[in-house]
Amino acid sequence: MTNRPGEAATSSVPDPFLAHARRADRSDGLAHFRSRFVHSDGLVAYFDGNSLGRPTNAGVERIQRFLTEDWAGRLIRGWDEQWMELPFAIGDRIGRVALGAAPGQTVIGDSTTVLLYKLARAAVDAPRGGGRRTEIVLDTDNFPTDRYVLDGIAAERGLTLRWIEADPASGVSPEQVAAVLGPQTALVVLSHVAYRSGFLADAERITSLAHDAGALVLWDLCHSVGSVPIELDAWGVDLAVGCTYKYLNGGPGSPAFGYVRDDLQRVLQQPIHGWMGSADVFLMGPDYTPADGMRGFLSGTPPILGMLAMQDTLDMIEDRGIDAVRAKSLALTDFAIELADEWLAPLGATLASPRDPARRGGHVTVQHPGMREVTAALWERGVIPDYRDPGGLRIGLSPLSTSFEETYHGMAAVRDALREHLLAASGLG
Repeated sequence: MTNRPGEAATSSVPDPFLAHARRADRSDGLAHFRSRFVHSDGLVAYFDGNSLGRPTNAGVERIQRFLTEDWAGRLIRGWDEQWMELPFAIGDRIGRVALGAAPGQTVIGDSTTVLLYKLARAAVDAPRGGGRRTEIVLDTDNFPTDRYVLDGIAAERGLTLRWIEADPASGVSPEQVAAVLGPQTALVVLSHVAYRSGFLADAERITSLAHDAGALVLWDLCHSVGSVPIELDAWGVDLAVGCTYKYLNGGPGSPAFGYVRDDLQRVLQQPIHGWMGSADVFLMGPDYTPADGMRGFLSGTPPILGMLAMQDTLDMIEDRGIDAVRAKSLALTDFAIELADEWLAPLGATLASPRDPARRGGHVTVQHPGMREVTAALWERGVIPDYRDPGGLRIGLSPLSTSFEETYHGMAAVRDALREHLLAASGLG
């Protein structure tokens, strides 16, 4: 008999962690959703849902039906019949289900990078009664795209970047933000959940502090949307962007969403003027006149095919509510941390994520100098985490598609691979 990673060679010694995982799966109110996802043969555990979510069965069927019926059947008529309004309809639905945003403030459009550029450029160029402001606040541990885009905007507009030195394990605190805010602060750009550690920032308090200083705030929600409750309207957030291929399961490269608070839509003008964002899309006139509302934040032709798959995940989140998703997310990451403490800490690994669940998003990171090699070995064994320097193995547990037993077997495989790596490094393996 061949045992899965972590299973005892004999059933006479029950594993309490495996027993706990099976009890948790039996009582899991989201367990029935797992059958709605495509699960590939030979995969022991998928730990990268915070980078790319699994496809849903309904999403596969929806795309196939779109190709044969909507596209092939309706052809160009599809734009008049449905497609022109799809970026706003799905945007509003993401807003309602996952962002705490009233209708008319969220749109599906470009990649996260392009939307980040559009909204950040619009924010720093916004008219201000007190004169031009010249500083953008960001942190050293933010996702590379955010840092690169803002560096480019600063060069374009003659602005200064005010850097917060962020501890990757503890994230950016309100106190750190308050210390760099001032009369020259035009914009604050931070991630709601840190991409390496999973640290969950205090978005409400940081937004309030920025407003007190007269600045606008742009939140990157890529690692929180669909996993962590978000209340953009209640928090008074100005701007937000986020991707849809992680916890929303939109598929590789599925388009991002942008959020612009209602009152700011009449003030901000995004810099990429394209025909789809004009006041009369089919006028084809000589000059650009921006459309009112969120249409004015579009540029080119919307990627309709990329908007299809995420709709089925939105169905699931709306069915049970984001609070239920968050509760399971915390239970999964708590379990992963417990296993890491028991199995990986004795091998020299350390937790690089917050232990406090109130400050943790949907993934955890375990650090060890050998994790790059461990990650490569795990991929060969059907366990798929990902790796981030320095020495971080990220464990992304998507609540809708991941079970506790899958988490158990995946963590057991991490233990075994790390142990083998250490033996080989010592010359004993």
